[in-house]
Amino acid sequence: MTPLHISALAAALGLAIRATAFGAVATKSEYKASKDQIAAKYKSDKAACNGMSGNAKDICVEEAKGNEKVANAELEADYKPTDKSRYDVRVAKADATYAVAKEKCDDLAGNAKDVCVKEAKAAHVAAMADAKVAIKTAEVNATAQEKKVDANATAQEKKIDATATAREKTADIKKDAAADKRNADFAVAKEKCDALSGDAKAN
Repeated sequence: MTPLHISALAAALGLAIRATAFGAVATKSEYKASKDQIAAKYKSDKAACNGMSGNAKDICVEEAKGNEKVANAELEADYKPTDKSRYDVRVAKADATYAVAKEKCDDLAGNAKDVCVKEAKAAHVAAMADAKVAIKTAEVNATAQEKKVDANATAQEKKIDATATAREKTADIKKDAAADKRNADFAVAKEKCDALSGDAKAN
């Protein structure tokens, strides 16, 4: 099996899997209903394999299993969208594609079969590597965003503290200035009193 055949198989499997996806899930009851639909679809797909025989039947069963696993993974990702659930979808797709590709290799023999198995394995390793890159990138971006938020929060706190400190200092300066003015006015008034005498000075 060539890489082109494996890619075509993955695309076909992806289309089959997507057909079992039931859109965004908003409530627990919708989630359960979708789970039931996926289980019913698997049962129907597997029953359809009973009319086959030999390796064709084995391939059919693997496709049914793969479709069910990926549909369930996608359902989980719709219901609880996290980096981990999206990673699980990638892994489920990679595993399902690999299982079917490997089963198809049983139709071959000798070196052709060995090459087919190696190609299927290589495609699986590549898909798993891509899945790891995706989740690690998401984790790095999330960490960077958290640090950015923390830095902004710290900067905002410092700005607020600086503003509060400035206001306090300004209030103290104004208070001191007002006291100086009062003292100066008192000194002037007192000096003016010295020019008077008797009751007028006392007053």
